[in-house]
Amino acid sequence: MENTLSEHRIVFHLATPDTTAYRALIGQLNNVLAVWPAARLEVVIHNKGIDFMRNDSNPLGRAIAELHEKGVVFAVCENTLNARHLTPDDLLPQATFVPVALAELVLKQEAGWSYIKAGY
Repeated sequence: MENTLSEHRIVFHLATPDTTAYRALIGQLNNVLAVWPAARLEVVIHNKGIDFMRNDSNPLGRAIAELHEKGVVFAVCENTLNARHLTPDDLLPQATFVPVALAELVLKQEAGWSYIKAGY
């Protein structure tokens, strides 16, 4: 696959509670990094997708940590945290926070990032 861009920047949008979609997302992130190891990837997480980042017995915790070590950003919506009565301590330590997930998605797209709806 030819690389015609100097830098690939992709924002993934996760808002589903579907654990099958979570596993698909992990695969998609790894697939992109296999082709473009230096790609900048951010997963914006809100609404029912927040369970993806919960730290209570999360079976994907290790995979998320490994992706984070490769530079993937996991940006959680603070509005969703508040609405679900959660705190940052309820989430995996790899979580970063944005005030409003949808605004983060808009900002990334306005800055030229490619958009992908996470899952399958």
